[in-house]
Amino acid sequence: MIIKNICCIGAGYVGGPTMSVLAQKNPHIKVTVVDINQERIAAWNDTDLSNLPIYEPGLKEVVQEARGRNLFFSTEVKKAIDEAEMIFISVNTPTKTYGKGKGMAADLKYIELCARQIAKVAKSDKIVVEKSTLPVRTAQAIKDILDYTGNGVTFQILSNPEFLAEGTAVQDLLNPDRVLIGGEESEEGKEAMEALVAIYESWIPRERILTTNVWSSELSKLVANAFLAQRVSSINAISELCEVTGANVGEVSRAIGMDSRIGPKFLKASVGFGGSCFQKDILNLVYIAKSYGLNEVADYWEQVIIMNDYQKRRFADKIVSTLYNTVSGKKITFLGWAFKKDTNDTRESAAIYVADALLNEQAEITVYDPKVSESRIYEDLDYLGTRSPEENRRLLKVVNDPYQACKDAHAIAILTEWDEFITYDWGKIYEAVIKPAFVFDGRKILDAEMMETIGFDYTSIGVSKTQSNK
Repeated sequence: MIIKNICCIGAGYVGGPTMSVLAQKNPHIKVTVVDINQERIAAWNDTDLSNLPIYEPGLKEVVQEARGRNLFFSTEVKKAIDEAEMIFISVNTPTKTYGKGKGMAADLKYIELCARQIAKVAKSDKIVVEKSTLPVRTAQAIKDILDYTGNGVTFQILSNPEFLAEGTAVQDLLNPDRVLIGGEESEEGKEAMEALVAIYESWIPRERILTTNVWSSELSKLVANAFLAQRVSSINAISELCEVTGANVGEVSRAIGMDSRIGPKFLKASVGFGGSCFQKDILNLVYIAKSYGLNEVADYWEQVIIMNDYQKRRFADKIVSTLYNTVSGKKITFLGWAFKKDTNDTRESAAIYVADALLNEQAEITVYDPKVSESRIYEDLDYLGTRSPEENRRLLKVVNDPYQACKDAHAIAILTEWDEFITYDWGKIYEAVIKPAFVFDGRKILDAEMMETIGFDYTSIGVSKTQSNK
């Protein structure tokens, strides 16, 4: 099948950037990204590219080149489905908050709605590509819906999971470690896979494009994120051991990371991992294991989440205990709210949970983040339901100037590793804060010796107070 028209359902963090790069590299293919969220589509179509709904380094330039040529953003879902030979499903698959599997299983209602809409609209054969992160064997469920409710047309289902890291998504798309495509092991399945391979081959070497059966592809995505998150929780577990023994977790990380069997990536101790994928995918893995009666497997992977939650609580507790066991009425400045630098995504950010714990202690928090909006920060807190929206707005303020954020603070907590935080005039900040001047570096980005020379009482994860931070 020759692909001339592609439709992507979902204009979020995966669909938008992925289709932008795909369109840039395949100018002969019309790529239409559709979403029922009119506000989001309007943002993708904004003539001012700084208003794109997603911040990713390099994304503006890609959109500028392809948009209006062969890249389009629209709310006309049915029209795009009808015209496309290939349809990507890139909608949200959050963890269920209700019913069976609550708190662990992926909520597939949006996936099912997509499948039913495709089945209803399609009048010609289609290749349907799972781009969302899904549980194993979801492809079969999609195929059942399409085959039994469709108009007699033929559908081929492919799994093509994304392995993007937010903050480097465009570079990850332009130069991926690998592209994974799973499909049926029939002739029709192989033909569908080759159609997608041909699209990626326009800029990615063939040897980096892996084809597997659909189940291996679906499971590989969950396992990749589980392994990465496991490394973060592992070094975070060691960070507390370092604090009580006098070791320095940065030095330990460096020592073990130089072992070629281990390698240095994802070995930086921090306040904990966040983002839309790690926790959701591990919980999904845990649920799948439990549903098959593999309780020991489930318990093993669940411990990664337990450690991550503990690290966030521990960071909040450290702030309270250091500030003489009370933060009631004290101003605590948060530098950073995004779950990592170079993105405006806040999903499962450690900052949300540290803030929630401190607000429970009646702290008064002021937040500065260079890319996250005030409305997003309040939405994150309101979603937890710990207190009323009015109470959240009374206790937490958002400002647009870091020096204003730090003025008269009892403590400063660094929750995101934004590069700009390193460049601040910390001497000026020291003069403006209440003494003793406490700084809690949850991302280990500042120079400890410099901070202590200025006069700060500086606390970094994984280093005991008696040790000189490095």
